[in-house]
Amino acid sequence: MRRRKWIQWVVVAALLIAALIVRIKGGIPVHIQNSGLGDSPLARWQVMAAATPWVIFSLYWEIAAKNAAAAKSSETSLSRGVHLTLTNLALLLEIVQFRFLGRFLPVSILTIVAGVAIELTGLFVAIWARRHLGRNWSGEITIKVEHELIRSGPYKRLRHPIYTGILIMYAGTAVVTGTWLALVGLLMAVLAYWRKIRLEEANLRVAFGPAYNAYCRESWALAPWLF
Repeated sequence: MRRRKWIQWVVVAALLIAALIVRIKGGIPVHIQNSGLGDSPLARWQVMAAATPWVIFSLYWEIAAKNAAAAKSSETSLSRGVHLTLTNLALLLEIVQFRFLGRFLPVSILTIVAGVAIELTGLFVAIWARRHLGRNWSGEITIKVEHELIRSGPYKRLRHPIYTGILIMYAGTAVVTGTWLALVGLLMAVLAYWRKIRLEEANLRVAFGPAYNAYCRESWALAPWLF
């Protein structure tokens, strides 16, 4: 538990420091094509806009984690480390605007507002799902003491709505920053959660047997009619 909290706060601190550097020093060099804005204050504020929903997410998760039930079994430290490495690296690739690869979206108020709106939508979905999961939640792949198979709220049709919300946040972040490198980060996040879903569902099939198999037939993993 202490290790997970430490990692979360390191990520939050890194995002805040990156945002502060961009704001004070004019930012990490950015290759902006056809935006008409150059190294403008609007371009520099992109990092702050992209990072803020993630800071809110991390703070809420830190508070909500205190009510989680004790784990009966969990994944290995190596497996958890792989997931954290992929997802944190993905977020840094999306938020820190390196010079190479260029942009797929121009820097504009419209794209920043649209991206933040997408991020906040994902944040809402993740928090909604987290509240329904209650004491059964864990950042690691675990089986809790007195673990329940939740099928209320977003879990009625989606087996992993928290991951749905998080991936929506990654997509929104990519829109805010608008770089091709951000799309690489988004792809990395998708692969990380695809891996985690496969491991988690194998674990839940062992724990709940036929009940979980029936749930899989009646629901989608992340998005209705897609996956």
